[in-house]
Amino acid sequence: MRKLSMDELGRKSVSDFKEADKHRLMLVLDNIRSMHNVGSVFRSADAFLVEGICLCGYTPQPPHRDIHKTALGATETVDWMYFSTTLEAVQQLKQKGYKIFALEQAEGSISLEQFHASQHLPAAIVLGNEVEGVDAEVIKYCDGCIEIPQFGMKHSLNVSVATGIVLWEAVRGMI
Repeated sequence: MRKLSMDELGRKSVSDFKEADKHRLMLVLDNIRSMHNVGSVFRSADAFLVEGICLCGYTPQPPHRDIHKTALGATETVDWMYFSTTLEAVQQLKQKGYKIFALEQAEGSISLEQFHASQHLPAAIVLGNEVEGVDAEVIKYCDGCIEIPQFGMKHSLNVSVATGIVLWEAVRGMI
């Protein structure tokens, strides 16, 4: 076994990425504090070829060196837009026909392995603040909540880690 070279990975150029058919998924970042988390979400959004990211509230926006440090160029490929509130982003996406799901532990949430994104497209996934999670007012406008099963003491994941998990599971059902 040998490690593949960068040339063998079939990496898309920025223009190839922009022209590629995307998975009908949007990410909505609800007041994320950490620039490193924002950069990591951009990187996962690029890896899973999602349509774009809504940066909301006080979520940091590119360009910023701390976002670029973890995004590794994904801020150049993934489309993003800014909204002053998460509720504004969710309402606009709903008007465009998106089903909205918060990634949150909530009464009646859908366990991730039971969630089939392909049945709800186009879909948007709201990712919450590192401490407070998804705002309760935003959850009221969602079509449902998705929960990642967890078995340890903490019952919480870093928002960028949770993003990678939920995107893999959502896209896996589409390929």
